[in-house]
Amino acid sequence: MPKAYWISAYRAVKDADKLAAYAKLAGPAITDGGGRFLARGVPAKVYEAGLAQRTVLIEFDSIEQATATHDSPAYQAALAALGDGAERDLRVIEGV
Repeated sequence: MPKAYWISAYRAVKDADKLAAYAKLAGPAITDGGGRFLARGVPAKVYEAGLAQRTVLIEFDSIEQATATHDSPAYQAALAALGDGAERDLRVIEGV
């Protein structure tokens, strides 16, 4: 079964306190769901139409595990804490 990846790009951070509250809840929710943080931060270099936005890459064992983690009560509580504190683009993709 192919692995799955969450790729999240932060278009704008509007409230650092809300982002911190989200991170405090999201990290444990993601790792408890089987997620492994592979990379996070601002890109060292961008090419083509790339944007220098904070990006997070998380690996899961399957699409089902990634989806279940996102939809879990623990992660939904993290999203509620974030509220309108950041504008993000989250994608779940299947590995090759």
